[in-house]
Amino acid sequence: MKLKLLILGIFLSAFSMQSQEYFPKNDGVKTRNTNYTVFKNAKIHIDPQNVIENGMFAIKEGKITAVGKSINVPENSIIIDLKGKEVYPSFIDLYSDFGIPKPKKAENGNSVQYDAGREGYYWNDHIKPDTEAIANFSFDKKEAEKFHKAGFGVVNTHVPDGIIRGTGMLVALTPGVTEGDRILNERSSQYLSFDKSVQSRQAYPTSIMGSMALIRQAYLDAKWYGNGNAKNKDLALEALNKNKDLVQIFATDNLLNEFRADKIGDEFGVQYVIVGSGKEYQRIDKVKASNATYIVPLKFPNAFDVEDPYLANKLSLEEMREWNQAPANLKMLAENKVPFTLTTHSIDAEKDFKTNLLKAIDFGLSKEAALAALTTVPAKTIGQEGKIGVIKEGAWANFLITSGDYFDKKTTIYENWIQGEKKLLNSMDVTNITGNYDLKVDGKTYSLNIKGEPSSPKTELKLGDTKIGSKISFNDNWMNLLLSSPDTTKTEFIRLVANIPAQTEQFSGKAILPNGNETSFQAIMKKDSDKDKKDKKDKEAETHKVVPVTYPNIAYGFKNLPKQENVLFKNATVWTSEDEGVLENTDVLVKNGEIIKIGKDLSAGGAKVIDATGKHLTAGIVDEHSHIAASAINESGHNSSAEVSMEDVVDPTDINIYRNLAGGVTTIQLLHGSANPIGGRSAILKLKWGESADNMIFEQAPPFIKFALGENVKQSNWSGGRFPQTRMGVEQVFTDYFSRAKAYETSKNEEGFRKDLEMETLVEILNGERFVSSHSYIQSEINMLMKVAEKFGFNINTFTHILEGYKVADKMKEHGVGASTFSDWWAYKYEVNDAIPYNASIMNEVGLTVAINSDDAEMSRRLNQEAAKSVKYGGMSEEEAWKMVTINPAKLLHVDDLVGSIKTGKQADLVLWNDHPLSVYAKPEKTMVEGVFYFDIERDSEMRKDIKRERNELIGQMLKAKNNGVKTQPVTIEEKQRVHCDLLEEVK
Repeated sequence: MKLKLLILGIFLSAFSMQSQEYFPKNDGVKTRNTNYTVFKNAKIHIDPQNVIENGMFAIKEGKITAVGKSINVPENSIIIDLKGKEVYPSFIDLYSDFGIPKPKKAENGNSVQYDAGREGYYWNDHIKPDTEAIANFSFDKKEAEKFHKAGFGVVNTHVPDGIIRGTGMLVALTPGVTEGDRILNERSSQYLSFDKSVQSRQAYPTSIMGSMALIRQAYLDAKWYGNGNAKNKDLALEALNKNKDLVQIFATDNLLNEFRADKIGDEFGVQYVIVGSGKEYQRIDKVKASNATYIVPLKFPNAFDVEDPYLANKLSLEEMREWNQAPANLKMLAENKVPFTLTTHSIDAEKDFKTNLLKAIDFGLSKEAALAALTTVPAKTIGQEGKIGVIKEGAWANFLITSGDYFDKKTTIYENWIQGEKKLLNSMDVTNITGNYDLKVDGKTYSLNIKGEPSSPKTELKLGDTKIGSKISFNDNWMNLLLSSPDTTKTEFIRLVANIPAQTEQFSGKAILPNGNETSFQAIMKKDSDKDKKDKKDKEAETHKVVPVTYPNIAYGFKNLPKQENVLFKNATVWTSEDEGVLENTDVLVKNGEIIKIGKDLSAGGAKVIDATGKHLTAGIVDEHSHIAASAINESGHNSSAEVSMEDVVDPTDINIYRNLAGGVTTIQLLHGSANPIGGRSAILKLKWGESADNMIFEQAPPFIKFALGENVKQSNWSGGRFPQTRMGVEQVFTDYFSRAKAYETSKNEEGFRKDLEMETLVEILNGERFVSSHSYIQSEINMLMKVAEKFGFNINTFTHILEGYKVADKMKEHGVGASTFSDWWAYKYEVNDAIPYNASIMNEVGLTVAINSDDAEMSRRLNQEAAKSVKYGGMSEEEAWKMVTINPAKLLHVDDLVGSIKTGKQADLVLWNDHPLSVYAKPEKTMVEGVFYFDIERDSEMRKDIKRERNELIGQMLKAKNNGVKTQPVTIEEKQRVHCDLLEEVK
């Protein structure tokens, strides 16, 4: 075997010597050609919509001077005949870090930094609008060649570091010119993201909501600074104001963050160009409504290896759908008239770009839309319309010369001209011999597949089903092909030589057999029969069958969002959670999302009738303390994060929304975590499964905020170094911040007032415009916070957890605070050791408004059972126990006039149970929110069948894809983390 390889190596060395270059390339600066160069007889794609057949164009000094069917040819012109060739504008990539060195991580990465590390700049290191790409740029010849081969002539590059990242620059990838000649615009755009700078250890922000709040504050501060109010110079704010009229490009990494970026833009009147995720198809309606231009990465997930049934069972439907649907994303953007461009970011431009582009076209993207996304759309987006991305008079001479239709797999890019400078990629004189052939030599017929670039082809050879070793060399249209012996025990070769000067479907030449005898060979290109073409087309159609998008686009999502219905529930046992108590054999009529009538023998009046005989109808459960449906929980970078809002991080795709509806929950307070004494603002949500995050916000609910006491905020179990570290330090935090807030409110009428989002929130608390829900355990701290509140003239609205509430219930009543507690959680940390299961009933007897909450995605699905525990522990009546998960939490959230009970005029948030709602056997059969059934047990049963069927279909597609040689990825098993108050996350 070693001998065979040695002989093969010697043979190939001889081939390579024939193609050796004797004249070195000049990689230095070239003198521009000032003559005219005229190209004729080409099929010219002027732009995506207009083509000139057999046309001409001229260039001089880097610009196109004329183009048309026929043009005047200036004297002394260099004329290049492009007969049989096509010409396209070179491509443009608007999201790149080309030529930019990778930002270096800050040293001492394990230590925590709270203050800014730069003097004379903004108070947060992650706001870096003063960064300039041009100051960091160096032309990277190796990377440029990858772009050249993919067809690109211009990139918009930037330093990909920080939240506000500074200015990008538009660069032509021109070979062999000075740096200055390449720069089309040194301040082309400003870049933003939600990711922190790796060059700073400054802790804040640690969450996506912190990044959003920081951007808002930076915008406000820039306006304030621009009005001349600052006493000290701030170079970052100066740069932010200087950059505000540039194109604003916002980089995101998932669909929800795309919408979050657009939300900030809408608030400040900024229309971002959004770097998307490739998942825009999942909410194309919201994508279109953003009015943004999208920069979309041309990256698709690989199929999963699902041969192992156990691992396949662990694969989520969401992951399988993404593989199936993502290649159709660009088609859906185009069909919905969403302007988009394409980027090579996150892929290998040379290896993957065209492959993925052709895949998108296979999935329905038109060639015209694809070309526009690479040329005219990015040119218009970056303010270079008519200058790049087109072949027209006055535009830069950036164009590709190809062997044919660029969007054909076999088409070769011969040359990529940029600013009138030629980059040779493949010789136009090289014959393209790629294809599948029947190779006949020495009485045998081999199956020969020649693939790759025409100038450097590769081969695959088979004799029947046996793979045969082969190696090809193709230079100056001379082909040398080496065939190994089918008998692997022999070191024998057949050498083939042929001259192939022109494109042909067959060629022949000389063959030298192992015994030295010479003979001839013939290679005839295979043609698919009509049947083969049909079978291939059918096979591709089957593989490319795209499953429908649902809302959300995961298991149990709706193909069509459910509609509001008028419904009459007949003969139910109605738990009113009002003074009327439990009503037997009673009807409830719902119209237009409201409860219209309650009584006996009601008429339907055109409403849908549901026989509820033997069943129980209740108000929807209200969870005062929840952490489901969130992309982040804690902003732990500061000891106060009153400027952040949970409304910014609502995740409408969380499956726990559906599971909560299946447990009868219709309203939740999505609370910030307990990482700091003053946490973030709450989001009160209606659980409208399938709706967008905005449509889940309970608009009529008043604003809330989360405070926290105890072990978490003083970092007993966390590694941290910020103040406070003790319980008395926690008290000082509240005192300091509310003192500052009072002073801030006083300063509002002063000249040069600076709006501070954190202080604005605290002032709302002082003025009774925002309510406080406080994480609490120990009686001493409960007393402390009530005293601090009273000192500053406001009340705590709710103590949540409050497991020592039974010790201070009388003082709580005097203060006017409610309680939202666990039924029987205790001993999971030291400050919970005094918890007792009688806590809820004792506080209820004292006269407090008491609710049972979850703080847990699993517990929230059985809050009805949690409420029932107080019947046993404390002897509460069933009706009073039930109120602790319906009307009482509604009162704590100040929405009891709208939800929490069954009463005429209230919103129709209702649950129909198959059994007594406090029973462990009870199941919700239907859960209604504002007259819409977002959960229905019969529909759920059908969904399960559909999910099973779809999973099997997608697994079948993946198995077929693997059998067809498609690259696959392994299934990885990841358990989703359950979210509680103490979950810490870190933005990149």
